[in-house]
Amino acid sequence: MTRGLSALLIVMAVSEARGQEAPPPIIDVHLHAQSATSQGPPPLALCLPMTGWPAVQRGASWPARFMEAQKEPDCPDPIWSPESDVELLERTLEIMERRNVIGITSGSQLQVWQGRAPDRIIPGILFNGGPGSPSVDALRAQFAEGQVRVLSEVTIQYRGLEPGDPSFEPYLALAEELDIPVGIHIGTGPPGAPYLGFSMYRARLHSPLILEEVLIKHPNLRLYVMHAGWPMLDDLLALLWAHPQVHVGVGVINWGLPRAEFHRYLRRIVEAGFGKRVMFGSDQMVWPEALEFAIQSVETAPFLSEDQKRDILYHNAARFLGLSDDEIANHHEGR
Repeated sequence: MTRGLSALLIVMAVSEARGQEAPPPIIDVHLHAQSATSQGPPPLALCLPMTGWPAVQRGASWPARFMEAQKEPDCPDPIWSPESDVELLERTLEIMERRNVIGITSGSQLQVWQGRAPDRIIPGILFNGGPGSPSVDALRAQFAEGQVRVLSEVTIQYRGLEPGDPSFEPYLALAEELDIPVGIHIGTGPPGAPYLGFSMYRARLHSPLILEEVLIKHPNLRLYVMHAGWPMLDDLLALLWAHPQVHVGVGVINWGLPRAEFHRYLRRIVEAGFGKRVMFGSDQMVWPEALEFAIQSVETAPFLSEDQKRDILYHNAARFLGLSDDEIANHHEGR
């Protein structure tokens, strides 16, 4: 009996015993457990659906204009970030429980979130390779003890580094050795990132092709491209064609871009034949309702069949992560 079939039989038996079914599970491969102040002084506004960012005038300050857009939003009904860590956690968990979401989660509040909802959190690690990052030996110990299950999110792009940088190589070797999934930020950060304190951030590092030599050197690496390398679609398709082990996460682009643009991007990936390698992610930071919007961005895609939606929202990630029959059954049960 295959693992998928045995898991399905377990789910059916559990559902029959309970007399009701939980909502279909969703795996979010890009969730953050951060402080409410991590993106700036709360509350911060977010306009959804997003239709664009303001232009900065010559000689004006982009950081000031960026913050102004979040304090005085140009939309009639923005969502606002919570003002406390407790509220951020509770609002996010309400959506996760109602929608049956399990999240690969990283950030400064990870242990707090795990303590509150251990069955909904798959622990990751926010890794930028800078001061304060764990050593290879320390990370090995965290994996061995189950403190971390996924090396994600890797944000070395913000430091101007490619995944093949020598400083990151030992971590990739460790992940391949221990069969640890790796999620690397390849693609969009905040608009105007080099002027928001990330002076080494470069747009050319959006290209997924910067992963190619890493993949050749580590052919057994379980790696997913966060943000789907937007907007470098042709580069992404070339990488997926040449390297069948690579998967894609669609976090942030499913709410940080106009929905029409996200749908165009996703449609091309799916129509090129890579629908089985696309995984849902939200990149939810301090706006819990962005998670709901991100889910809806997949559910409302008119070019996706119901089976394709379920693949993106759950099945592809379950396979990529190598979840056990028991984990899959628990997810379908709603825990």
